[in-house]
Amino acid sequence: MNAAAKPTAGDDAGPRPTIGFIGVGLMGAGMAKNLVTKGYPLVVTGHRNREPVERLKGLGAREAATPRELAALCDIVHLCVTGSPQVEAVVRGEQGLLAGARPGLVIIDCSTSNPVSTLALAAECEARGVHFVDAPLSRTPKEAEAGTLDTMVGAPPEVFARIEPVIRCWAGNVVHLGPVGLGHKMKLVNNFVAMGYAALFAEALAIARKAGLSVQQFHSVIGSGRMRSPFYDTFIQYSLVGDEKAHLFTIANAHKDMRYLATMAAELGLVTPLQAGVRHSFAAMEAAGQGDRFVPMLADFVAAMNAVPPAATERAA
Repeated sequence: MNAAAKPTAGDDAGPRPTIGFIGVGLMGAGMAKNLVTKGYPLVVTGHRNREPVERLKGLGAREAATPRELAALCDIVHLCVTGSPQVEAVVRGEQGLLAGARPGLVIIDCSTSNPVSTLALAAECEARGVHFVDAPLSRTPKEAEAGTLDTMVGAPPEVFARIEPVIRCWAGNVVHLGPVGLGHKMKLVNNFVAMGYAALFAEALAIARKAGLSVQQFHSVIGSGRMRSPFYDTFIQYSLVGDEKAHLFTIANAHKDMRYLATMAAELGLVTPLQAGVRHSFAAMEAAGQGDRFVPMLADFVAAMNAVPPAATERAA
């Protein structure tokens, strides 16, 4: 444990639970940093980018070779990976969490996952005396680093009471929605609203620019009126000033989330024409080989489809 760490407000006296973290990427690295610097013993697994792993080890974290080894050392484990296939592999694999879990272990899935998979994993874990809960995230890596993320949690009340002080190390807004699965369901709805804004702004920018308006003129109205929002503020930075890092969420992740939402809506028997349109916006960009680009760059993709030059050409003029 980091000797300089201080207890966080509201923690009970006594030994701190040991926390595991799998997925110290854009979001997970900041979350894990807040856990170890706020006094929790931390164990992490390797990541393709070694820099955050080494940084966390420098703060007092230990590294486990496999999820199985990590589970054997921990009381509560966070997952912050790409989606359900990765979560399932980490939990069920031969060297997965369940292979090393002790009864009472809590697995917190902070990924944006398919609720069908979440509920199946929760049932499997419960049969082994392990609690599987969902606590997906909202906001950006900036808030992850600051410890002020939003999270929506699906967990039994007694399990939520146990993990809430831990979650509050990295989240500023914690909403307990109810049973397992509701967190991931709400996250898909939340991301539909967010990616709907992205598709709308991208298309509106293309229309405005084709009609002879500049990005700056578009922003002078939308950015100062009722349509302004925190999402708009980060989204517009790429088109307005070329900031590629203002909104670090990839097209591939956006498309994945919209596929999960489409599946959930279909299982509910819903008619969702707007959701289909939003999903196809991201599907088209990923199919064009641009899945690794970030969501605000959808504006250039839609512009190109309409013979409108990239926004950078305005800034260069």
